[in-house]
Amino acid sequence: MDLKNIKPLEDFNWDAIGKKSTRYSQEEESKLNDAYEKTFNKITEQEIVEGTIVAITDREVVVNIGFKSDGVIPASEIRYNPDIKVGDKIEVYVESQEDANGQLILSHKKARILKSWERVNQAYESQEVITGDVKSRTKGGLIVTVFDNIEAFLPGSQIDVKPIRDYDVFVGKPMEFKVVKINHEYKNVVVSHKALIEDEIEAQKAEIISKLEKGQVLEGTVKNIVSYGVFVDLGGVDGLIHITDLSWGRISHPEEIVHLDEKINVVILDFDEKANRIALGLKQLTPHPWNALDPNLKVGDKVKGKVVVVADYGAFVEIMPGVEGLIHVSEMSWSQHLRTAHDFLKVGDEVECVILTLDREDRKMSLGIKQLMPDPWLSILDKYPVGSKHTATVRNFVNFGIFVEMEEGVDGLIHISDLSWSKKIKHPAEFTKIGEKIDVVVLEVDVENRRLSLGHKQLEENPWDVFESIFTINSIHKGTVMSINDKGAVIALPYGVEGFCPTRHLEKEDKTKAKMDETLDFKVIEFSKENKKIIVSHARIAQDMIEKEKAQSEDAENKEKMSTAKATKKLADKLEKTTLGDIDALANLKEEMEKNEQ
Repeated sequence: MDLKNIKPLEDFNWDAIGKKSTRYSQEEESKLNDAYEKTFNKITEQEIVEGTIVAITDREVVVNIGFKSDGVIPASEIRYNPDIKVGDKIEVYVESQEDANGQLILSHKKARILKSWERVNQAYESQEVITGDVKSRTKGGLIVTVFDNIEAFLPGSQIDVKPIRDYDVFVGKPMEFKVVKINHEYKNVVVSHKALIEDEIEAQKAEIISKLEKGQVLEGTVKNIVSYGVFVDLGGVDGLIHITDLSWGRISHPEEIVHLDEKINVVILDFDEKANRIALGLKQLTPHPWNALDPNLKVGDKVKGKVVVVADYGAFVEIMPGVEGLIHVSEMSWSQHLRTAHDFLKVGDEVECVILTLDREDRKMSLGIKQLMPDPWLSILDKYPVGSKHTATVRNFVNFGIFVEMEEGVDGLIHISDLSWSKKIKHPAEFTKIGEKIDVVVLEVDVENRRLSLGHKQLEENPWDVFESIFTINSIHKGTVMSINDKGAVIALPYGVEGFCPTRHLEKEDKTKAKMDETLDFKVIEFSKENKKIIVSHARIAQDMIEKEKAQSEDAENKEKMSTAKATKKLADKLEKTTLGDIDALANLKEEMEKNEQ
């Protein structure tokens, strides 16, 4: 505004103020107003427009956006750029066309932020590579600034393809990123530098893999060592040497063969272009040990080796580096009962064995150690004739009996029915324990099938020969109830023998049933020596008592009847012997008594 052109107050025509002008018609005035309005830009609130800086003070910046009035923004919003001056173009955000004072409200800061967010969204959609500055370190990563004023989060896992231990080395440095995530609700942006590296690596991998061939030998660097193998860097692409392809011999860990950052030659075994997987081999670069095996070695020869693996089914023995043979558990002992290789060998044992089979083409060998010992079954009939008595060791239980070891390689079976004459044994564990000694007698020898049938009860005389004379039918014995089931109860009788009492025979005189551990009298109602069975009854004793008392009562009644009959007969005999003289005397006596009464 030019202050020189303002007229002095005394020069104004104060009478004309407030009066309607008569210089223009209403139509002309309307046209003039329309023309005047067209000289201003049409603006909308909450949009970004371009303006020109017309004045700068310490506190404010005046911006002309072609509106009726100029807008004002705080000077702090342009301090990020000390080179801004009057006449420069800047973008501003229209917050309000008029405030309470009729002032146009603008914001350069909001315009910059909105423009930056538009660029962030565009970068995310197009996967554009953007540049930013690392501002500071935070928990789990870094804070970076992109597009001048947008703060984004760079996770530690997205800094590089390899783990980063020190984040501080990146603070204050510019880096390139890709926008990988935007949360519009919370205005959060996540960026990644690792994504750029991975893209480069993938491109390198595709180029390297396209040139690979099976059998090709390459030089690589040991990048990582894990329990199952070794990862080798082939110059931008990684390959894996499985632990089984590191050495012809067995190893427990890859560190026994290679070390980190070591340069090694490897051979390409296989690769998958789609999955970017490369299988490498190290041992394939050396001759196979089987090729160096003594050509004169044959079946039946004795060899020495070291046990390298032990499993339940057998043990692998290394007779030279890379050449192994299997000793099956059945070739470790002449014994026939089930055992595991762990009972005979352990890893690291030095053993001598005999070659049983040898297949050079398939590189397989089976070995045996029991062949170094004489077969005990060749002289089994001399050492263990039928009827001979021995002491054996309990080795295993089965439902039908006990497997015992007479000596190494000679096993036998004691059937459960041959353990005791008198006790009924449900399971062998009730009779003995594994590892204990037990006396046995040889019952049968089967040389062809290598089987010994043994007995334990046969060491004693058959007590049922004696029981036959003790537990006679109708004999009564004290017994204790040992167990009860639906059919009846097992009764412990004298001399360690057991009897069985059916349920209906457990009834007592008071009509209740016998209970566990109760001791009562039992009557033998059935005895079988062949089946080793005794059937007893308690109820039968009470029944016998009742029948006995009834019989005694009947006997007394019969005796009384006989006594009465005898007395009657005696009286009759006396009457028959009475004489006539006796009758006359009685008559006289009767007459005399009647007189006395009168």
